[in-house]
Amino acid sequence: MYNLSCYNPPTFTLVGIPGLEKFHIWIGIPFCVIYVVAIVGNCILLYLITVEHSLHEPMFFFLSMLAATDLILSTATIPKLLSNLWFAFHEITFSGCLTQMFFLHFSSIMESAILLAMAFDRYVAICFPLRYTTILTPQVIIKIVVSIIVRSFAVILPDVFLLKRLPFCGTRIIPHTYCEHIGVAQLSTADISINIWYGFSVPVMTVVVDIIFIAVSYTFILRAVFHLSSQGARQKALSTCGSHVCVILMFYTPALFSILAHRFGHSVPRNVLILFANLYVVIPPALNPIVYGVKTKQIQEKFIFLFTLKKT
Repeated sequence: MYNLSCYNPPTFTLVGIPGLEKFHIWIGIPFCVIYVVAIVGNCILLYLITVEHSLHEPMFFFLSMLAATDLILSTATIPKLLSNLWFAFHEITFSGCLTQMFFLHFSSIMESAILLAMAFDRYVAICFPLRYTTILTPQVIIKIVVSIIVRSFAVILPDVFLLKRLPFCGTRIIPHTYCEHIGVAQLSTADISINIWYGFSVPVMTVVVDIIFIAVSYTFILRAVFHLSSQGARQKALSTCGSHVCVILMFYTPALFSILAHRFGHSVPRNVLILFANLYVVIPPALNPIVYGVKTKQIQEKFIFLFTLKKT
């Protein structure tokens, strides 16, 4: 019989990046810079979309959701990473670990769903341009948003209870910079088969399904674009998808690489995997607002109008 302290451990210890302890201070500097870029960029994006009525369209509403989710994703991990690397604050409470784990996975699943919603928005805009406003009505947008939040919450909340039921009577040292579901479950002295299977099924039920539907959306988009009569019309239609495609690649490519590396890259050093895992939660949030700022003319114009002295 496990005692109460096994089920309610006071703290866990986050090691940081094993093998690179003497470089922790220097490693923290680029992460801090990238995190500041992510915070500033996404806050500016949210501000522009909020104050500019011309940006109150479905596409920019989904973009504001993406920016908010990026803030959650990076803030759930990077501040703790920096305190670990710079100040050797390795301990995290059990409740804090569960909270960090929840928001990390919640924001990742939510971001995938938002990218799917943005793909649907581009599909409607290009395939049914004359019916765009009648299809994506405010009521439809609200339903999409609610479904995104509810799905993300519903599939990640069980992770919390699956961890709370486990005893942690052995080591409580996590060889990582943040808490994630399977990494914490592996410290338990009990059978974690349910955690492993659920941890495997969640990405399949959500992210893989999202990728399939995004691919289907772009199949219809490309078919519609190639049926346009003029080259200029085709280029204009494709240009509206450029930012979204870049963001999709930045989000899913490192995620796929990380999954494959953990499953099959047994020769890859653990510190490399941990560094890459941290880059995954901060690089896309930092680059997303830059990509949309560079490739989206409306955001460029509003940024220049609001943040330069020459207002026109």
